[in-house]
Amino acid sequence: MDFEKQPQPPAPRREVPQAEGCLTAVIRIPVRIIVLVLVVPVRMVWDLLAVCGKAAGRALGVVLRVLVVTPLAWLYRKVLVPVAKVLGYVAHAVLVMPWVLLWRYVVVPLVRYGIVVPAVWLYRQVLTPLGHGLARLGRTAGYAVAAAARALGTAVAWVVRMLVVAPLVWLYAYVLTPVGRGLAWVGRALFVWPWVALWRFVLAPLGRGVAWLATGLGRGLAWCLVTFLVTPAAWVWRAVLVPVGREVGDACGHAWRVAGYISRAVGRALKWLAWNLVGRPVRLLWLGVCVPVGHWVRDTLWAPVKRAGLEAGRAARGALRAARETVRQARRDAWRALVGGPADTWPAAGAPTGAAEAVEPVRTPARTLGSKTTVPSAAPASEISLLGKSTAGQG
Repeated sequence: MDFEKQPQPPAPRREVPQAEGCLTAVIRIPVRIIVLVLVVPVRMVWDLLAVCGKAAGRALGVVLRVLVVTPLAWLYRKVLVPVAKVLGYVAHAVLVMPWVLLWRYVVVPLVRYGIVVPAVWLYRQVLTPLGHGLARLGRTAGYAVAAAARALGTAVAWVVRMLVVAPLVWLYAYVLTPVGRGLAWVGRALFVWPWVALWRFVLAPLGRGVAWLATGLGRGLAWCLVTFLVTPAAWVWRAVLVPVGREVGDACGHAWRVAGYISRAVGRALKWLAWNLVGRPVRLLWLGVCVPVGHWVRDTLWAPVKRAGLEAGRAARGALRAARETVRQARRDAWRALVGGPADTWPAAGAPTGAAEAVEPVRTPARTLGSKTTVPSAAPASEISLLGKSTAGQG
């Protein structure tokens, strides 16, 4: 037993018989020639428009991306978003926060202590006891009123039943019912039975005769319509229009494909002409003239200028380095003149970086009061101090 559902085989495709009569053979070749002559220009224009449209679309896309999308994106990221955030903060601070503060610190306390608390006290201490008393009084009065209403309702119901209901029942049973039956019989005799007789013995036979006559006329008209209109139209459709339409459609498809081959051949020819008339001379001009001239300009003019610029930059950097070393040496001399001490070993002006281990005087580390141990978290001593090596005693 097969538990898997097998796919049903596809239904065989019904082949439409194609007419191959003399009419088809006569109209096929002229129609294809005429359609080819008419379709080739259209196909060439279509291919040209497609190529131009693709190029214009790419160029327009680049232009729109460069001129519209990129500036708008930059404007959105760099201008609109920060401005919106700032405006949001300002609006929140100006429009929202005052109302929030007013609600939180003015309205809520005022409503709570000015309305809610007195209302709760009034409800608990005044209205609740008053309501309980009124409820007890209402229940007592309601019992009395209900007893009185039941007695009064019983009496009124007995009086109405004796004075109104009983006479109306007798009047309906012994007067109105016989009179209504008589009037109903008279109405049927005067209005219903004549119309029933007219329908049964006059209108129904007349309608059957008219229906029989209309059926015969309809069948005759239908036979005439089918014989003189539908059958010739079907023959014209089947024998003339379908073959002509099929051949015209085939001719259009064949002409479109042939026009495509012709259009591609013309395009390749135009491409070959453009390359040989424009592209190849431009390439030869570029390789034979522009490239050597560019190499000569690069080697003869640009390289010396570049080397001169590099040398000038090195000379300027050396001069700046010498000036910095001179300023540092003058500062060290001023420091030794003010504070005293042995001369340090400093790199000479123009010496390479790293000739000495330090280029700045070492600052005096901070010390605690009355101690000679340094404190990491204490601020270092001033670079210029008139106290010399003396330190203050511990207080």
